[in-house]
Amino acid sequence: MDTDDLVQIALIRALNRLQDFEPRHEGAFLADLRQILLNQIREEVRRALRRLEQKEVGDDLQDGGPSPLEQTIGKELASRYEAALGRLTRDQQEAVVLRIEFGYTYPQVAEALARPTPNAARLLVTRALLRLAGLMHEFGREA
Repeated sequence: MDTDDLVQIALIRALNRLQDFEPRHEGAFLADLRQILLNQIREEVRRALRRLEQKEVGDDLQDGGPSPLEQTIGKELASRYEAALGRLTRDQQEAVVLRIEFGYTYPQVAEALARPTPNAARLLVTRALLRLAGLMHEFGREA
């Protein structure tokens, strides 16, 4: 599936749920849309894997991608990130997503999250990242 198709489906799903959406501030919709898109990507990956399982692949094909170990480490880290992100407060989640995933500057984060100053936004992001790192570390020890 093309990226455009995934984004279009995510937008349609977001619009269908718009009546249930609570717009607390500007960044809330982007965070919600991001989660819908991640869910859509996961769904598409599962669908593609099911199709691959049904086909037999010849031994002469070599995979130029990451090794299974590298894939597992990457998946584990991504899974820990998502789990830890889900344990943050809504404001902290949105701050992390805006700053880290969308690359917002602190003035932009402050504006999007209705913080009085860029420094207030920086403190929110810093505290959220510290808590996120701690939670990811805890989830790593549990595994």
